[in-house]
This record gives sequence, structure tokens and C-alpha cells, in this order.
Amino acid sequence: MNHPEIIKLQKFLQLKFNNKNIDVRPRVKLNDSVEVFIGDESIGLIHVDDEDGDKSYIFNMSILDIDLDDVG
Repeated sequence: MNHPEIIKLQKFLQLKFNNKNIDVRPRVKLNDSVEVFIGDESIGLIHVDDEDGDKSYIFNMSILDIDLDDVG
């Protein structure tokens, strides 16, 4: 993904989740996906799907069961 595309994804997520702390960063040696952070914590990946001329973005967020312990 190129820089303007990454910035658009970041702005979209910030608006959608009403959180200016969301940061979308390129991954080292991989240009088919980016990493999504809130502050210093990585919360997921966005992969681009550009098959058949219909570009879409897939946001994948893994939640560990131990993370759920913090919410009661």
C-alpha cells in the first residue's frame, strides 16, 4: 500500500471509531498489509484485496481470551 492510501485508511478508522489515537503504519518488508495501533499497542492488520478490479480492505483484529479478563 502506498502512503496516501495508508493515510486514508487511518483517517477512516479515526472517524469511524471516533478515536484520533488510531495510527496505521506500514509493515517492514510487506506492502500488502498495514498494522493498526492505538497508542503503542498493535490491535490488528489491514490487508488489501485487489482481485477482479474491486479493491477492498480487510481489517483483522485478534482478541485473546486473557484480554477479556480485564473487562470483567
